[in-house]
Amino acid sequence: MSQISDLIARAARQFGSKPCLVEGDRLVTFADFDSATNRFANAMQALGLAHGDRVGVLLPNGIDCLVAYYGLARAGLVRVSLNSRDTLADLRFKLAEVGTRAVLVGYEALDLGVEIILPPAKVKALLAAADDQPRGIERSLDEPYRLGFTGGTTGRPKAVTLTERGELAELSAFLTDLVPDIGPDDRFLHAAPIAHASGAFFLPALVRGATSLVMAKFDPASFITLATSTRATMTFLVPTMLALLLEEPALAAADFALRRIAYGASPIAPAVYARAEQRFGPVFAQTYGQAESPMVITCLKPDEHDRIGSCGRPFTLAQVAVMDGTGKLLPPGAVGEIVVKGPQLMARYWNRPEATAEAFRGGWLHTGDIGRMDDDGFFYLLDRKGDMLISGGYNVYPREVEDVLLAFPGVVEAAVVGLPDETWGDRVHAVVSGQDIDAPALLAHARARLAGYKAPKSISVWPTLPKSPAGKILRREVKRVAIEGHEVTA
Repeated sequence: MSQISDLIARAARQFGSKPCLVEGDRLVTFADFDSATNRFANAMQALGLAHGDRVGVLLPNGIDCLVAYYGLARAGLVRVSLNSRDTLADLRFKLAEVGTRAVLVGYEALDLGVEIILPPAKVKALLAAADDQPRGIERSLDEPYRLGFTGGTTGRPKAVTLTERGELAELSAFLTDLVPDIGPDDRFLHAAPIAHASGAFFLPALVRGATSLVMAKFDPASFITLATSTRATMTFLVPTMLALLLEEPALAAADFALRRIAYGASPIAPAVYARAEQRFGPVFAQTYGQAESPMVITCLKPDEHDRIGSCGRPFTLAQVAVMDGTGKLLPPGAVGEIVVKGPQLMARYWNRPEATAEAFRGGWLHTGDIGRMDDDGFFYLLDRKGDMLISGGYNVYPREVEDVLLAFPGVVEAAVVGLPDETWGDRVHAVVSGQDIDAPALLAHARARLAGYKAPKSISVWPTLPKSPAGKILRREVKRVAIEGHEVTA
């Protein structure tokens, strides 16, 4: 039996009839979850799926999604996590990239180019015919356990091969540094997609006996209602979700029981964090990671947020450093690429040996993020390696400009890109979304707070900004649309 499977069985023995998962009026106990995942595993094997086969999961946030995730693990199958926000072309690409045999879908079957499509009715029939007896499927800790994908912020996503050893290392890191005090009295509210960062908090909740509450889809008003009515004690939000929550009128009078709000997936603007801490108190913990090192590179704990702007210090099990272009590790204060080692890292990119060798050159995983470390070991991210602009011969890091824009009233999202310019090389252009934004006033705000070469030369106001399924703003897509002639307010 795999260690993950053993953890599920152990939680069932320890917490039995206690609520494990709640979705609306539906409740699943720890014993129910153990039974449901065994039944699911047996149903998949009865279908003819064999150890190591890849199975896509395209299900909405909910109990069924988590049963599928861990049922596949118990069957020795390799989960391919998908997101309903992907386009059909993106889904087909991902499924073909890893040779997926079957796909679980939560709605009408699509033409996904896969051998076996499993809509809800078919899965229900398979489950009805299966028993819930554990079959003791053996899986090496170092063989493929699940496949994730890079964010696609710089082009086509790469499939990331993650092992059970890495999954257990991520669990250990969370319980050591991020949510060390999670326990049976906690209620963790999954408001972000389970297919991405929020799902990483389910296993820590499971092994410690906490209840997981699942939202089908996030919106600020529903989040407030659910968090307050259930007395949720913990949650995870991406910064954009937090910014939207802060704009919700009902927030002011809401009575929360939240004692830990984890955040990550993208940097948070200091102005947004200041407002959030004023409303919720010192309950925030930031986690920095990437698909190749899921969720686990550095952590900024609640009592360390006087260093806002930092992404924290390395998780206990991670080694993190700053490296120059020649492979030399740099001292505190020097700017270079963030590199990392540890048991949580991916094994490789799926069927991409050259890309794998490039990512792990010199024995370190190269993150593609530019940053620095201070004398106390705290890391600071400046930007993605490929996103830096050169305007008038000067380096401009978009994140610094975006933080200034996000401090302006009404701005919820911001992306800064370089548009081709004969004089400047990159003309600094900003795209924002939010409520009742006065573009000329925003431009003046930025110019008053930034060096001349950093300040945007132009600003566009869009209804919303394009984002990856993980909630990261896609600067390359913003740049493409802006170059193609989207209306610009100067």
